[in-house]
Amino acid sequence: MNDHDSEKVAGVLLSRGYRQVESPDSASLILYNTCSIREKAAQKVFSRLGEYRTKQAAGQVIGVLGCVAQQEGEDIFARAPWVSLVCGSASYRKLPELLARVEAGDQRVTGLDNDTDETFETPVTRRDNPWRAYLTIIEGCDKACAYCVVPFTRGPERSRASDSVLKEVRELAELGYSEVQLLGQTVNSYADPSSRRMRFSELLLAVADVQGMRRVRFTTSHPRDFGADIVAALESEPKLCNHVHLPVQSGSTRVLREMVRTYTREEYLEKIAMLRQAKRPIAITTDIIVGFPGETEADFGETLTLLEEVRYDNMFSFKYSARPNTPSLAMPDAISEEEKSQRLRILQEKQREIQSEHNAKLVNTTFDVLVSGKSRHENRWSGHTSCHRVINFTSQERNLLGTYVRVQATGAGPNSLVGEQVT
Repeated sequence: MNDHDSEKVAGVLLSRGYRQVESPDSASLILYNTCSIREKAAQKVFSRLGEYRTKQAAGQVIGVLGCVAQQEGEDIFARAPWVSLVCGSASYRKLPELLARVEAGDQRVTGLDNDTDETFETPVTRRDNPWRAYLTIIEGCDKACAYCVVPFTRGPERSRASDSVLKEVRELAELGYSEVQLLGQTVNSYADPSSRRMRFSELLLAVADVQGMRRVRFTTSHPRDFGADIVAALESEPKLCNHVHLPVQSGSTRVLREMVRTYTREEYLEKIAMLRQAKRPIAITTDIIVGFPGETEADFGETLTLLEEVRYDNMFSFKYSARPNTPSLAMPDAISEEEKSQRLRILQEKQREIQSEHNAKLVNTTFDVLVSGKSRHENRWSGHTSCHRVINFTSQERNLLGTYVRVQATGAGPNSLVGEQVT
């Protein structure tokens, strides 16, 4: 989602006559896109801004975009007075008028309005990948998890009309894009604001039905709004990639309740059972937080047993970090950094074992692969399978980028497969 935000901003800049340069030293305008989902990411912002301090004296304009911009607002000017623009993601459509003020010499320009429906795609979006496109269908979040800053930085849930989504998908297909990824903080909470009232599962099938579109992905799903209709869509339409990212955050119902995640361990496992019972194999990935305030050894043990029960294909895991404006800030029984690090290490080692076993079972399986990378080594390529696994493979073909090829897996590691093209 942050990558796509940068694409949107780049599109606006290019449409105003800017051109991208190779380094900050040769730029007249430097925009720093930020994330505030974890404390360390937010800390890096001000550290990086310190490196830009001397650039204002050289006549360069510095701007801060994204979630840290929305979170900190005008306080950024106090901490880094050499910054001229502070703009949250909901205001990217207003960038032309904000930039006009900057270009006119205004030293403190802000775009911090979060209460708008016009937050999806900018009039011009630069696409950094020539085969796979991102498309925002829902912005913001209404879930109010106790640890999460997104409702404060991205605002409430706002869905894009289905006709608008499908129109852009058709345009992308006409331009030669064969894969689209639908984006949202809680993408499956999509609620069509148009008279069609299309459900998320119906939108998935409609996107897959667009001529020229070969793969459809979506992220990130929330367990509360994940239903049997989505599984049925994945079963019935091969163009819908057989991969679901379904964050659980903890394996303990008690911790989930403290997190305000709106489901229990048992209810989450019911969603997993639906996916496992599907007529085609579906890869499942997740997010997990360790060290949430009050998480006991027993709670953490339940997370480990959840890993064993679900056996995820991949996992993104993090140490809990306190974020501004979130209820968890006031919660007692903070876990020490040392303990959080220890739990994270144990969790990641367990998942690494599971992934190694998963991938080893895929040796000799043949996949359709969208080729997206060329190695420096001759005849070596890389790409993704429909189930979102990376596979590095050999081929005698000269130009495979952007094409789909059949690849047989011949080896496996915990994070990727290796293989050979099947002719």
